[in-house]
This record gives sequence, structure tokens and C-alpha cells, in this order.
Amino acid sequence: MRGTVLIIDDEKQLRGLLKRIVELEDYTVLEAGDLKTAWKILEQHTIQVVLSDVKLPDGNGVDFTLKLKNQYPALEIIVMTAYGTIQDGVKAMKNGAFDYLVKGDDNEKIIPMLSLAMDKAKATQNTLKTDSTEATTVGFAKVLGKAKPIVEVISLAQKVAKTDTTVLLTGETGTGKEVFANAIHQESTRRDRAFVAVNCSTFSREILESELFGHKAGAFTGAIKDKKGLFEEADGGTIFLDEIGEMSLDLQAKLLRVLETGTFMKVGDTKLLKVNTRVISATNRDLAKEAHEGHFRADLYYRLSVFQIQLPPLRQRKADIELLAKAFLKGFSKRFQLPMPAIPKAFLEKLEQYEWQGNIRELRNVMERALILSEDGQLTLESLPYHIQFPSLENSSDVASSEAASSEAASSFNLQTIEKQHIQKVLQHTKGNKTETARLLNIGLTTLYRKIEEYQIK
Repeated sequence: MRGTVLIIDDEKQLRGLLKRIVELEDYTVLEAGDLKTAWKILEQHTIQVVLSDVKLPDGNGVDFTLKLKNQYPALEIIVMTAYGTIQDGVKAMKNGAFDYLVKGDDNEKIIPMLSLAMDKAKATQNTLKTDSTEATTVGFAKVLGKAKPIVEVISLAQKVAKTDTTVLLTGETGTGKEVFANAIHQESTRRDRAFVAVNCSTFSREILESELFGHKAGAFTGAIKDKKGLFEEADGGTIFLDEIGEMSLDLQAKLLRVLETGTFMKVGDTKLLKVNTRVISATNRDLAKEAHEGHFRADLYYRLSVFQIQLPPLRQRKADIELLAKAFLKGFSKRFQLPMPAIPKAFLEKLEQYEWQGNIRELRNVMERALILSEDGQLTLESLPYHIQFPSLENSSDVASSEAASSEAASSFNLQTIEKQHIQKVLQHTKGNKTETARLLNIGLTTLYRKIEEYQIK
């Protein structure tokens, strides 16, 4: 999950709608209808971002913002105002809010703004050195693996970490590029300053420019005050630009200037600002080819790839699958308060035979699902997704004979029975949350609804 969000609004219908929207972006969402309930949730859970209405039954969201920032300095608050109360949003920002939204008018801004607030909250938590168990493990100690390909990559990354050299991380989706970027930062001389991560594919060109470089008040509609950009937030530290290949060509020119001179201008400003921010970028695209074809600036590519590290896919380091699977099981067992199960030999063999197109991220999701579906603390083959259980069925397109067709039909019937049981178990685990159920099952929400109807699951 990308982080935890608390939504505070006394309008139950609106709160529920907002919750569904945010959950679809892979956030964990908690909700409260008043400030009293919100305080209890904040005491019991680690929250990164709060979305709060201004007018609540037992208080005011603007005043609440100031109290929250005093007690939880790493927390980011986005205030939701009604039409005609923009002054509340302005006051909330003076009290420390990340930003504000006008209900009904700024729906398209919710997710981009939430993503930025989450990145900033996590960066602040990192800077403040939170005492969580995960935070105590830093640097390359968090990179698990003993296989030769990953050991060689770790060695390269450790060497470049001690410098201020620009690093380009390449590799398939799910290979752990952000983990590596964070590890490089943690083992650098910048470790005591902020590590700020931003996904360049999340925002439009205009929003990304404002978020990276900031803006002056009046630069555009809604820019009511000067705003720091992420390069300023990361001054003295490190900025991680994920999916750098998605950045527009004109914005690439501005990034190139920062890399070459350390200077930039905020949107709507004429004054140059200077920063000392290390840049680590990442992509799953072939930037050399993109540059050759004119889709990416060649000069920026050469500047970003001073030190390039190619992360190996999981299928090239299958010796690490058991180690990674156990680590994921340990973490999820603690999170779900379930006993830590052993991994049966047959189960492990299935994991090692699979090609893992989604890499480590896919393995993590599979182990989370397997633990939830475990029986009496035991992992079973039936808890694996069907394409891992039966790779031959997944890849076969025709039937050699009527006898094979008959056998396949029988197998199909059995699989459907098991599938129905799995869906029922996951729905029970998520207490009927279909968005979370679809994520755990690694299927689309539409597919889940279709299967619920097909199997008549109630």
C-alpha cells in the first residue's frame, strides 16, 4: 500500500465516495465523522495524510489543523472547504495545512494533491527518523538478496552512494528502484536531510512543474500563496524522480538547467533560486532509444545517466525467492496478527518455477494473498493464483484430443469451485471491501464484480 489516509467528514455519503476514490489508488483509508473519532484513530494508527472538512459537528477543521501539526509534525493535512469559504482554506494553510480543496470544484485535483502530500509526509518522517521497526533498518540492509546479480548491483550502488553523482536506475517495473534510491540516500553524506520521491507519470505537465519547482502567488488561478517546490524541500538531500521517461520535453529542459547549474525559477517568478539537491532518477523505458528517436532529450539523458545501474528482474535471481518470500510473510504476519507459517517445499517449487513478470512487487502481493488464504497457519498450493498453480493451463490455447478436452473441462470445474472459495475468503478478510479484495486477488474491480455475480456470492 502507498500509505494511510484519514478522511474526516460528517457527510457519510460524501465520505464513502471519497474513500472509494482514494482506495482505488492503492491507499489504506480510515474514516471519521467527527473530531473525537478522528483523535482516537490518530492515537491508534500511523497516518500520513488527513483529508478534513472545515465544518464538523464537534469543532472546526481549520483549528484542528493547527493542533494536528503541533502534535504530529510529520502529518500532512488537506482541508476541504465548501463554496464561499476559501478564506478557511487560506487560514488552514497558515496553520500548517499542505493545501486545500474546494468541494465539488477540485475533484480532479484530489489524487495528484494526495500523492504529493503523501510523498512529503514520508520524506518528513524519514527526516525526523521515526522509531518504527522498519525505519531502524536503513541503507542496503533493506535490500534482500544473495544471488550474484543483486550482489553485484548492491556493490555498484554502495560505491556511488558515497558521492554526489547523478544516478539513473533502470529495470523492469517492480524490481525495487525506489528501495535502491532510498538506500543510496541513506548511505550518502546527505542521510540526515530529506529524501523526496515523486512519480513523474502521476501529474500533468503543468502540475508537475509547479510541484517540482514551486510557484509564486498569482502565477495561476488558485495560486493564493508562494509554494515551495520539491527541489527546495530536498535541498541538501536527495530527490528521486521515478518514471522520468514520462516527463514532457519542455520540462526536461528546466530539469537539465537544475542539473547543470543548480538553479531554477518558480512558476510565475523571475528570480533564480539555487539548491544543492542530488538527483536519482528511474525508468523502465529504454531512454537511449527514446533519445535517439527524439522522444527524450539526449543532453538530459547523458546528464542523468552519469552512473547507470540496471536492476535485475526476479527471474534472474530465483535463488532469492525463498528469502524474499519469508521476509514478506514475516511482515504480513505481524501486520495481520497471524502466525508465521512455514513454506512447504511444493509451494516454494511453484514460486521458483514462475517467471515473475511483475518481479518483487508481484511476489509481495502473492505472499500477502497466500497468508490471508492460509488454513490453520499452513500455506497451501490452492492459495496461489491460478496462473502460478497451473502455468500449462494458462499458456495452452488448444486441445489435442477429445479426451484432453474432457479432462480440461473437469479441471475447469474444479478450479471454479476453488476460485469461488478463495473469493469468499478474501471478501470475508476485507469485510466486504471489494476494492481491497480485487487488489489482493490481483484482478480488476470489474472482473471481481463479474465473478461475484457468476458464482452468486453474497
